[in-house]
Amino acid sequence: MLNKYNPAEIEAKHYRNWEAKGYFQPDFSRSESFAIQLPPPNVTGTLHMGHAFNQTIMDGLTRYYRMKGCNTCWVPGTDHAGIATQIVVERQLAEQGISRHELGREKFLEKVWQWKEQSGGTITEQMRRMGCSADWSREYFTMDDVRAPIVTEVFVRLFEQGLIYRGKRLVNWDPVLGTAVSDLEVESVEEQGSMWHIRYPIAERPSESVIVATTRPETLLGDVAVAVHPEDERYAHLIGKELVLPLTGRTIPVIADEYVEKDFGTGCVKITPAHDFNDYEVGKRHNTRLINVFDLEAKVLADAEVFNYQGEAQAGFRLPEAYAGLDRFAARKQIVADLEAQNLLAEVKPHTLMTPKGDRTGSVIEPMLTSQWFVAMSATPNGGEPESEFKGMSLAQKAKHAVDSGAVKFIPENWVNTYNQWMNNIQDWCISRQLWWGHQIPAWYDSDGHCYVARSQEEAEKLAGKTGLVRDEDVLDTWFSSALVPFSTLGWPSETPELKAFLPSSVLVTGYEIIFFWVARMIMMTTHFTGQVPFKDVYIHGMVRDHEGKKMSKSEGNVIDPVDLIDGIDLESLLVKRTTGLRRPEKAPQVKKATEKLFPEGIPVFGTDALRFTMASYASLGRSINFDFKRAEGYRNFCNKLWNATNFVLMNTENQDCGLDESAPRAYTFVDQWIIGRLQQVEAEVATAFDTYRFDLATQTLYEFVWNEYCDWYIELAKVQIQTGCPATQRTTRATLLRVLEVILRLLHPIIPFITEELWQTVAPMCGRKTADSIMLAPFPKADPEKIAPAAFEKMSVLQGLVESVRNLRGEMGLGPGVKAPLLVEGGEELADMLKYLPALTRLTEAKLVDKLPEGEDAPVAVCQAARNARLMLKVEIDKEAETARLNKEAEKLQKALDKLNAKLSKPGYTEKAPAHLVEKDKAELADLTDKMAKVEAQLAKLQS
Repeated sequence: MLNKYNPAEIEAKHYRNWEAKGYFQPDFSRSESFAIQLPPPNVTGTLHMGHAFNQTIMDGLTRYYRMKGCNTCWVPGTDHAGIATQIVVERQLAEQGISRHELGREKFLEKVWQWKEQSGGTITEQMRRMGCSADWSREYFTMDDVRAPIVTEVFVRLFEQGLIYRGKRLVNWDPVLGTAVSDLEVESVEEQGSMWHIRYPIAERPSESVIVATTRPETLLGDVAVAVHPEDERYAHLIGKELVLPLTGRTIPVIADEYVEKDFGTGCVKITPAHDFNDYEVGKRHNTRLINVFDLEAKVLADAEVFNYQGEAQAGFRLPEAYAGLDRFAARKQIVADLEAQNLLAEVKPHTLMTPKGDRTGSVIEPMLTSQWFVAMSATPNGGEPESEFKGMSLAQKAKHAVDSGAVKFIPENWVNTYNQWMNNIQDWCISRQLWWGHQIPAWYDSDGHCYVARSQEEAEKLAGKTGLVRDEDVLDTWFSSALVPFSTLGWPSETPELKAFLPSSVLVTGYEIIFFWVARMIMMTTHFTGQVPFKDVYIHGMVRDHEGKKMSKSEGNVIDPVDLIDGIDLESLLVKRTTGLRRPEKAPQVKKATEKLFPEGIPVFGTDALRFTMASYASLGRSINFDFKRAEGYRNFCNKLWNATNFVLMNTENQDCGLDESAPRAYTFVDQWIIGRLQQVEAEVATAFDTYRFDLATQTLYEFVWNEYCDWYIELAKVQIQTGCPATQRTTRATLLRVLEVILRLLHPIIPFITEELWQTVAPMCGRKTADSIMLAPFPKADPEKIAPAAFEKMSVLQGLVESVRNLRGEMGLGPGVKAPLLVEGGEELADMLKYLPALTRLTEAKLVDKLPEGEDAPVAVCQAARNARLMLKVEIDKEAETARLNKEAEKLQKALDKLNAKLSKPGYTEKAPAHLVEKDKAELADLTDKMAKVEAQLAKLQS
């Protein structure tokens, strides 16, 4: 017998063995390849439910195709996460009273690398806990010694091809971090604010004014115009006229632009192109100036900086002295007070707005005009591309063509619309960040400000013809290096066997939120530098939410750590873990309350396999999931069921004749033929599900087959065959028990790898199917339609009908589980070989075939339609008095329920006003109760006749 099922014990044992023996590495002797790239998690990160979901799918696919005989490679790695990592290390230094500026760039980077070596591998170790069969010998880090020169090479080539440039543009600016950030690092937070209605006097008639509504009065210092809709009759006479900009003495024009919504607010919109993305586009259309009024800490400048749209500086001017040096929000208060004092504030209204905040700092993002490096999305390269169908296209065209041509397919297909929407409105990509941690931009400047892009300082000095160049201090956006992952991890620019075998990879498994930030950019970069697409399929999965459908958030107290689900954790430890280190400590009571509500007794041990089965069961195409612990409990029970079923099979087959000698006679019953046939159907269904990324269908099919058909039906029937059958039947039954179980384990392995490995190591040798050292190297089962016997299916359907009829009959008669009785069956001779199974499955003393059931009996009769309307009777001596009392009690209970429901439905207006689905539910319940009452009354009448 097996020991008690202990997930932790078998998980640690098998993973160490798999990795040590190199089972995760590709086998280049195999002709067909399957490759998959891990979306590199942040080196600062720890495993969360999204990772667990994503990695269950990726590992399931990897194990499936490895078992199918493919040369399989899952490439793992981590992202250097520029902003997140720098913040982590800066916070650690701050606890010691040290700032990065005191250390200097070189010493600070030494500290970051030290941190990375000590703490950066947490998430990859947690991936091992999830059973991820990635090829760890190929693990990369986006700033390692292999990737760094590739990133530089790509930057230089793009620059030489005219696709990278430096310019002054509007970007998301985090004043706390002091860097540009991507849209993905900006969270829109709903807040209650104000809408200030400000009078802008008409220059020609100062006593008259237009009213402009704004949520950011502090930016009026940088206004260049007021826009109205060209068809707005209220302001048509003012177009081209000048307005006096409050508090400044400057005049600005009234312009007409369709961007303005006539019916929103006052119909007048202030245009501040240096501090608003929409205004930037309006100003560009009208060739206005760009007036920057904030420094990089979002404080008001003493002198405004003025530029044109080519980024060229123009003559600046003094800003009102009262605001110089004030933080933008302090300036807001002062400006509002001054407007009110000068009678220029018409009114203030409460207003709900979406405020952009940095996801790392929580600071309000400021659109800021800064000098940055950009990748041109719509420009065509001036040479240097490989020969391919993508040659001569812009980066955006390449990314669009890859999807339009079908070379890259989105699954589900509807995500193509999201992709195209982004691509059709694409802007040049800001790739520079004002950080120290990251790939430093390979550009050097001389004392005159001339820029030289090169692979090294020596190369730059050669280009400049001089020494003493100073390197650009900015680093590259993290997404730049991660966009190169499809080929930077396979040996490019060299022509390696890996590049040939694994590019394009088979599938990318990722979330929808990075379709543009990562997926599109990988397609751009890979097609541009290799002439191939990076992957054939993009499988977009949904987001993991809590059981109520809410986004998981530490501050809300609904985050679940997958490792806690695997190992279990008591409530006290869980509370400490959840309330320590909160970004918003004031949320601790709320987190504590939510934790105690969700986990009043802590989290029990589920094990990795149960968690993976749960995640796989949720993996339908593109749908976000609400994680339910009840489902996880169900799949933990499934693992126990599989373990216990294997124990039963081993007890009944160990040291027994199990048919390994193929020359020994066998005798297959219709029951054996049925389970073997059903197995073929399941094999085909599961393979199709994996091939089409329908993990939910694979888990559903396997769960129902293993639990309902193999365990609840075949094992119970096999007990009868082993106990009563001839030697050939017994031999065949044992062989079928083992061989079906062995196939089940291989079918389940991609989803639940640990328990299947443990059981397979025992089961496979017993049935002569241990063809490999590990189940992960064994072949994936392949259906054989010739083993499906329709006649066996028909007979099994009859047997199941008989069993169900007897069970219903027992229930109708109120027989307890401990009561056994003989069964009489009136039916054809074809039922004879089925009756031997009924006593074991329905608690009978015997089942006997008769020509005709006795007449005049009080006992009820069941009719089994599956058995051609066979009639069944249990010969039970009935205590009429006791049975009448029981039925009367049941009738009384049913009548009360009927009276209550009838009263509800007859209540005036209920059926008209109540929700339709509730009314239908009540009517269905009424019909069910009425049917039950009729049966009870019929039995009472029979007893009294």
